[in-house]
Amino acid sequence: MSMAGNLRKVTGLDKVSGLRKVARLARRRTRVDLSHPARSPLGSAVVNCVAYQDGARVPGGRDLVDTVERVRKKDNGFVWLGLHEPTDQEFAGIADLFDLHPLAVEDAVEAHQRPKLERYDETLFAVFKTVCYVEHKELTATSEVVNTGEIMVFVGTDFVITVRHGRHGSLGPLREELEADPQQLSKGPAAVLHAIADHVVDDYVSVTDSVQADIDQVEADVFAENGARADAGRIYQLKRELLELKRAAVPLARPVQELATRPIRVIDPEIQAYFRDVSDHLLRATEQIAAFDELLNSILQAHLAQVTVSQNEDMRKITAWAALIAVPTMVCGVYGMNFEHMPELRWTFGYPLVLGVIATICLVLYRGFRRSGWL
Repeated sequence: MSMAGNLRKVTGLDKVSGLRKVARLARRRTRVDLSHPARSPLGSAVVNCVAYQDGARVPGGRDLVDTVERVRKKDNGFVWLGLHEPTDQEFAGIADLFDLHPLAVEDAVEAHQRPKLERYDETLFAVFKTVCYVEHKELTATSEVVNTGEIMVFVGTDFVITVRHGRHGSLGPLREELEADPQQLSKGPAAVLHAIADHVVDDYVSVTDSVQADIDQVEADVFAENGARADAGRIYQLKRELLELKRAAVPLARPVQELATRPIRVIDPEIQAYFRDVSDHLLRATEQIAAFDELLNSILQAHLAQVTVSQNEDMRKITAWAALIAVPTMVCGVYGMNFEHMPELRWTFGYPLVLGVIATICLVLYRGFRRSGWL
């Protein structure tokens, strides 16, 4: 039985149509698109499965169980199995084959986990939150800026199982980069775990750099001449999206620190030096995210202050015009009381005189308000 056929049996996909074509594609070592929603020829959940010996890919076409046994007998290779959003049924056979802990299997299938690192006997289980920047022509109060996914990694002495959730975070290019560096890949499953961690953290740095452009644009709009008219919803939306990035990056600091410092059997001490570099990059990303959060708070407060100042200016203008209107209203109200004996009531020039007095008083008030900046 071929490796593709055995994978179908293990994952319960033996009823998939076109089995001969599937096996033929698997034997030809096709370079499949690992991004969602494309699926591997190996099945609906299996993206790829490759055995490596001394840092080199072992040609496929053999039974999966036999391949694992051969790798374990030679004790100088490992199997890398990639999955995308597997179901319980699809993952059950694989969990039995590699003796994975049920709790870790449940977390890998259900997803929505916090970044963490757990040890189950001789197996490491790591959870990474992946992020990607969502391109948009114009930032609005409803724009999606950061999209998140998950990568779960099972690491044993002779196997690596990656379980990916989400519409991004493809590991295809990463696999090709590792295969192009046999010396690094020969260091075993720990090298794959480091490559995944480094890839995820590099995405954090890239996304934070992209988010900075949106923050700079919002900042420029707020402090523009009509900054008070800027949409505060955009600032709030940026804070929400930045929170998603923060939830992905900040909890990962402790697991990476453990991988870099604590002695772990499946992690070669030489690889731990590489994890220290990942930890440095992650620290840079988390510090930048914290700085962005503080900056957005300041921008939001500045915007609210501008709105308050603008409202005060509007109220002063309204008050000034109300004062101007009050003068003729008062005079006209007095003369509208219809008393028989009133000053200058029967004088020929009484009416023009009253209008002149009203105009003079209003002009004096207008000039006074203009000098004080109320109008």
